[in-house]
Amino acid sequence: MDYKKITDEISEKILSYSQDTSGWRVIKVSKNVTVSSKPSKEYAGNIYRGEGIIEEVPSKIIPFMYLPEYRNRWDKALKSYSLLESIDQDTGIYHSVTHSYGMGLISSRDFVDLLHVKAYPGGILTTNSISVEYSSCPPTPSCVRGRNNPCGYVCSPLPENPEHSKLVVFIQPELGGMLPCSVVETALPTTLVNLITETRAGLKSFKDRN
Repeated sequence: MDYKKITDEISEKILSYSQDTSGWRVIKVSKNVTVSSKPSKEYAGNIYRGEGIIEEVPSKIIPFMYLPEYRNRWDKALKSYSLLESIDQDTGIYHSVTHSYGMGLISSRDFVDLLHVKAYPGGILTTNSISVEYSSCPPTPSCVRGRNNPCGYVCSPLPENPEHSKLVVFIQPELGGMLPCSVVETALPTTLVNLITETRAGLKSFKDRN
């Protein structure tokens, strides 16, 4: 598998999502996080965008969000999160297992994702991910294997306050199983709000301890 070709293509898509200002519809505002959606070009569902301000710089936020030694400490949605293979210093294959959601309405899911970290001028740092087949981590009966279409984080310093950042998260997962659309459309915006608020809280707690 040509991982570099894949990560180049996904990075271009995440950058294009971040520059795309048309067609987004705000569907949830909570805890200083705004979630918007629009029809996805990758699958039959929607792409979701979560936006919020975090009181830290991108070079601290992005590693905190994707490295297992940090993420396992703060992300309450995940049962486990691990690195399966390191491709290079900026690229790896990761396995995440979620807790069930909504009183068991959505059972546990797992995802195997290729993730690449890419920097852009101006201090912008991004993650760029997509699900891949990985023979050493086949699906198991204990959870439903989901698939992440191109997804990622775009973290930019605020021009008026470079010590703070704007974090934008894009997700468009196929959760698998026989879930009604209405359940998915309720769950995913809440997932984005929780992800950004838990990142804020986790970073604050980590800074307070150090």
